Amino acid sequence: MRYSIEGTPLPVAICQLEAGESMLTERGSMSWMSPNMRMETTTRGGLGKALGRMFAGEALFQNRYTAQGGPGLIAFASSFPGDIRAFDIAPGRELVVQKSGFLASESTVELSVFFQKKLGSGFFGGEGFIMQKLSGRGTAFCEFDGYVKQYDLAPGQSIVVDTGYLAAMDASCSIDIQSVPGMKNILFGGEGVFNTVITGPGRVWLQTMPVSAVAGAIRPFIPTGNGD
Repeated sequence: MRYSIEGTPLPVAICQLEAGESMLTERGSMSWMSPNMRMETTTRGGLGKALGRMFAGEALFQNRYTAQGGPGLIAFASSFPGDIRAFDIAPGRELVVQKSGFLASESTVELSVFFQKKLGSGFFGGEGFIMQKLSGRGTAFCEFDGYVKQYDLAPGQSIVVDTGYLAAMDASCSIDIQSVPGMKNILFGGEGVFNTVITGPGRVWLQTMPVSAVAGAIRPFIPTGNGD
C-alpha cells in the first residue's frame, strides 16, 4: 500500500492498493474510490469486540475495502479542520488514540479498547475512561483537531495537558491526573479542576483545537429554537 496525505485545513489520505490488499475504516469515512474496490461490512472479531469499539467512540461495524482484479484507489477525508497523521503500527509500537481519532488502516491493524489503569484518570482527566488502542502491524491513519505538536518523552519525563488536548500517545506512556492547586485558581482561573499528566517513555501528540473548545465557540451562533 502506498499513500499520500494532501490538503489543508481539511486533509485527505489517498491510498493506492495492489490487487487483494484491503483497508479498514469506520462507517462513512470513505470519500472516493476506484470502481474495483469491493466493500464488506463486518464486526471484525465478533460482537464483543464491536461493543468494545462502540464504548471507545467508534461504530459497531467497520467497512473493509479490497482491491479486486488489479490496483485500486481509495481516499479517506478528515471530518474536521485539522491534521491526518500516518502511524506505523507494530508489536512494541502500539498507539493509544483519543475517541473517534481512528480514520482508517491496513487490514492487519487491530482496533481495540484501551482502559485507563487509574480510575481517576478516566473520570476526571478529560480524555475519558476509555480510549482507542491500535495494535498489530501496518499503517494506520488518525485524524486530529487543529495543529498537532509531537513531544518525545524520556523515561520519567512528564507533560501536563489541559482537558481535550491529548490526541495520541505511545502505549508505553502512562496517563494520570493532577488537581489544579489552590481554590482561587480552581474557581477563577478558568482552567477547570484537573489536568492530564502524561509520563514517558514514548511519544505524545497534542492537538490545538479540541472539539469541546470548538463547540463552546460556536454555541452562541446556534439557533435555540425559542424565537431568539
